[in-house]
Amino acid sequence: MSFISAKPFLDDNFLLENEFSKVLYHDYAKNLPIIDYHNHLPPDQISKNRIFDNITQAWLNGDHYKWRAMRTLGVSENFITGNASDLEKFKKWAESVPYTLRNPLYHWTHMELRRYFDIEELLSEKNAEEIYRRTTELLMNDEFSTCSLLEKMRVEVVCTTDDPADDLQHHQDYAKNPSDFGLFPAFRPDKSFAIENPENYLSYLDKLSLASGIVIKNYEDLLQALQDRVDYFDRNGGRLSDHGLEQLYFFKSNAYDEHKIFKKVMDGVIPSQEEVAYFKFTTLLALCKMYHAKGWTQQFHLGAMRNNNGRMFRQMGPDMGFDSIGDYSQASALSGFLNELDNSDQLTQTILYNLNPGDNEVFATMVGNFNDGSIRGKIQFGSGWWFLDQKDGMEAQMNVLSNMGLISTFIGMLTDSRSFLSFPRHEYFRRILCNLFGKDMAKGELPQDEKWIGKIVQDICYHNARNYFQFPNHVKP
Repeated sequence: MSFISAKPFLDDNFLLENEFSKVLYHDYAKNLPIIDYHNHLPPDQISKNRIFDNITQAWLNGDHYKWRAMRTLGVSENFITGNASDLEKFKKWAESVPYTLRNPLYHWTHMELRRYFDIEELLSEKNAEEIYRRTTELLMNDEFSTCSLLEKMRVEVVCTTDDPADDLQHHQDYAKNPSDFGLFPAFRPDKSFAIENPENYLSYLDKLSLASGIVIKNYEDLLQALQDRVDYFDRNGGRLSDHGLEQLYFFKSNAYDEHKIFKKVMDGVIPSQEEVAYFKFTTLLALCKMYHAKGWTQQFHLGAMRNNNGRMFRQMGPDMGFDSIGDYSQASALSGFLNELDNSDQLTQTILYNLNPGDNEVFATMVGNFNDGSIRGKIQFGSGWWFLDQKDGMEAQMNVLSNMGLISTFIGMLTDSRSFLSFPRHEYFRRILCNLFGKDMAKGELPQDEKWIGKIVQDICYHNARNYFQFPNHVKP
């Protein structure tokens, strides 16, 4: 079979299937700034403008997408999270890459090599040492510091994910001498209601007490401490909260007493599953009212089944690549929880992300229930997340949103990443978005109105998010 006439891999029109798609991407989407309103980048590495010693540190450390692939290919943990040298770890990843065909890792890997390092070769064991050397030489220059890498991708806003007990010192240090993008914290209070393990929870309360200056002895103290930290984050530019949960919880009546549950936990007693659910419901409800008072946006990442491999969890801890999609019931409690807030007109701007693609229609239709005309796109069906931030997942999310909501109000993509080299994922999203619209134009399912549809594309890629969040002084003067 001859491949002479085949389309080149990863060329300028990658993922763009017709002339309409190409025009939408190259003339309207390509050069827009990036507002990355949810990621897990370490703020200390931004405030200190870290320079990496090599590409393994910048690219492989903390990336559980790559780790899962390497484990599947039989790579020893020593070359993933173990004691092997950085060069050895990179070589093992390079050996793995050719076998990731049709996984988004294959696209991301080669997009990142091209966009940051101008390397067009396909990574493999044959060129691993040479690419390691070339990228490492570049990374050791000021032009490849963490801030420079973000600026290279035209990033305008970065929102990190931060615990209420964090002192936000790195955000404050950055604000004194900012680069050309805004750095803001996002409030992630999951540990504040994670009472499943009383020993861990009590240890966390000590940290929260120290941060807030409030000795937490009862439930009222807990809420007071959380309010103190919400106020503190707001003073430091925080405008978002985020929550990673299996599902939201809702109870129609006072089935339990959160004060008594808190006291039980303080006494070291393990609460029942129903008590845990009720405590999370009441505490999260109180937090959401705090967010509303501040005019924040709240995010709910729902549906992850975490730490499935008990043996590896005991050896390595959480967030090491052993999570998957869960099949939790979502609709009823999600409706009840949002309705509880809306009944008192305390439902703030909200973004809902599902991890199970079977819930796409549930989430897309749920947001329409609580869009009340007060804010454009007030309740959002968030972009494809985690296992769904690949071509099929993003297309499915956008098609469902188009069919059952209004994609014109969509606030677009986020990286949800721990890597400073992950920002070509915005390009990936933008190409997929432009191709969706372009194909409809070519089929006559949308008018061939380049300027109007180009405007809608630009809104989704940038303007909707910029207007939605209203970040304070988000661009350096």
